[in-house]
Amino acid sequence: QLQLVESGGGLVQPGGSLRLSCTASGFTLDHYAIVWFRQAPGKEREGVSCIRRSGGSTSYADSVKGRFTISRDTAKNTVYLQMNSLSPEDTAIYYCVAGGLCVLREIAYDYWGQGTQVTVSS
Repeated sequence: QLQLVESGGGLVQPGGSLRLSCTASGFTLDHYAIVWFRQAPGKEREGVSCIRRSGGSTSYADSVKGRFTISRDTAKNTVYLQMNSLSPEDTAIYYCVAGGLCVLREIAYDYWGQGTQVTVSS
């Protein structure tokens, strides 16, 4: 079965950190660009970060630059999103997607994960 599975979400206090994982089964993540999106209640989905295929360069939305880091672990077929200095504005469902291009907007992607909830609250 070909799928992406996110994990690592949860409840964290402002200023805290979380690391999200995006793991593929049935295909090799290294062959794809991976994009993290997020969607907060009542808001449009926002591209947060992406990494080009085969461990290439990365991009970040201005809202997370300097706080979030995207990386790959080829051996684990996993992409991570390390999120530091979290604020309530980061509260959203976070999705990882796999496709051909590293762009922070919605285009045709090959695979979507089911999402993981991140809640930043005291």
